[in-house]
Amino acid sequence: MSLAAHKIRLIMQLRQAGIADTAVLAAIERIPREHFVPEAFQDQAYENRTLPIGHGQTLSAPEVVATMTQALKADRRMKVLEIGMGSGYQTAVLSRLSRRVYSVERYRDLLRGAEERLLALRLHNITARVGDGWQGWPEQAPFHRIIVTAAAPEVPAKLVDQLGPGGIMVVPVGAQGREQDLLRVSRDDEGGLHEERLCGVRFVPLVAFSGGQAGGAAGGSASGSLA
Repeated sequence: MSLAAHKIRLIMQLRQAGIADTAVLAAIERIPREHFVPEAFQDQAYENRTLPIGHGQTLSAPEVVATMTQALKADRRMKVLEIGMGSGYQTAVLSRLSRRVYSVERYRDLLRGAEERLLALRLHNITARVGDGWQGWPEQAPFHRIIVTAAAPEVPAKLVDQLGPGGIMVVPVGAQGREQDLLRVSRDDEGGLHEERLCGVRFVPLVAFSGGQAGGAAGGSASGSLA
């Protein structure tokens, strides 16, 4: 079966899984996932599974990417903060749906590789930097939308502070090695916060950034699956 046929099958699987947002499905269909997958895993680019990308990190399963993106409810007017650039695949999908994406990544090598892929696809509405995902990007706040691709033990307060009125943050919360809760945190126009559990997931942990590249995933290189 060709990659194109595999992609069609994947889109059908996402529809069956409850992904109904046509803009999200169109963005996923337009982004060549094989572009973000290591050579050894090209034949699995459109399988609904996580794939390794180096540094002990993985590219999240397409259903996770679609579920989180649909929950975000982003549109072309919005500025989005992404915590965890990873291979750049989720970033690419977000770039098709928003005005601008700001992405924070712990691993410099992953960020450089992701930037090269995104430039090759002529996706220019993306700004990225190496840093601590817990801190977000306060200089660019507030954001209309925030997406976190690593699990925090609790909703990160500093990221909530960077969410503007009417904003939405999608974040996995829970302990490593256990089922975590994928939450949608919404800020109303008066500043009140509301949390909604979407489903169970498993992500790498969001840990503090020390300035190096050793250890877990700060900024949380994308590494998620449905629990």
